[in-house]
Amino acid sequence: MYRNETFLVKHCREILEFYRDRCIDPAGGYFQNFFDNGEVFDHGTKHLVSSTRMMFNFYRGYFEFREQWMLEHAQHGFEFLKTRHQRQDSRGFVWTLEDNEPADLTQYCYGYAFVMLSLSAAVKAREPGAAEWLDEVWELWESEFWLSEQGLYADEISADWSEVSGYRGQNANMHACEALLFCYEATGQNRYLDRARQLAEIFTGQLVSDTQGLIWEHYHQDLSIDWDFNRDDPKNLYKPWGFQPGHQTEWSKLLLMLHRHDENPEWLQRARFLFDKSMEVAWDHDFQGLYYGFAPDGSICDDDKYFWVQAESLAAAAMLAQTSGDDNYWQSCEKLWEYCWNHFVDHTHGAWFRLLTRNNHCVSNRKSEAGSKCDYHNLNALFEVIQVLRA
Repeated sequence: MYRNETFLVKHCREILEFYRDRCIDPAGGYFQNFFDNGEVFDHGTKHLVSSTRMMFNFYRGYFEFREQWMLEHAQHGFEFLKTRHQRQDSRGFVWTLEDNEPADLTQYCYGYAFVMLSLSAAVKAREPGAAEWLDEVWELWESEFWLSEQGLYADEISADWSEVSGYRGQNANMHACEALLFCYEATGQNRYLDRARQLAEIFTGQLVSDTQGLIWEHYHQDLSIDWDFNRDDPKNLYKPWGFQPGHQTEWSKLLLMLHRHDENPEWLQRARFLFDKSMEVAWDHDFQGLYYGFAPDGSICDDDKYFWVQAESLAAAAMLAQTSGDDNYWQSCEKLWEYCWNHFVDHTHGAWFRLLTRNNHCVSNRKSEAGSKCDYHNLNALFEVIQVLRA
């Protein structure tokens, strides 16, 4: 059933239905904090990443199902992004809000990536003013975050735009690459594809010479590897220490998306290596699933199982099967899908659980939390698999 288009489409609808009647805040935006049963446990906290991801989810659902409620939910998020998350001076975005009032105004590249991603969907849906707004955000992002001499985006800038952090990281740039690919597909403008290609070359080519081809998370300001950043905090939500199997396979997926528009054989070669190595080192042969992190010596430094790691990996496997013609990747896809279906999909209440222990027990009864999960990764990974099946 895991390679059945009808089954996958039905499951995507079920994920969206989990949020349908419980996520709309009449005061604006989306509620973002849900227990497993769908009950909201925090009505006031809203995060730029969740706001934009949920908006993108509903647009992408609308493109698939053409149901009016999905479009209206997406437009509800579009309006909130414009009126609350965009700063009043139109120069930047609010990272977090409490009761719809600004709480953290630090400017993060990670947040801009998802603003661009969500606006690409709004452009595709032909929302009035979306194309112009996308242009404005691109210009601001490029003028403030782009480091032309290094060929990547800065990670963090102070709220008053006066101080650029010396930290350099792959995660924000990876999601920037993702957003740029969707922007290219929505607009046809080559500037987005060119920039995505540049980021892919930096992080999967130039910066992996000292890591045996794998992608490290953290770098110093001069782009030398920072081996010690968060060494004592391997479970850090946004910036964990160690090699992240989920980020290796997520880059694999992005390289294959790039390959759709630029058939450079190097993209496919790198995509295969990143996926193959992750499955080799990080697959749990006792309890199934991919671990969260492993150390440079190959030992596991975080044996938890995250929903997004499995989801991104199964999408990469399906895309590799399509692009390479190697059916072994279908076997990997089905193995990952079976694991997710048995352990991550909540067959009682809907959507997916966020985090499991190594032996597949839920860590908490919180299904979604602002800034960390809104079923974005799994929903859109499944849409990628569906696209492969249709091709």
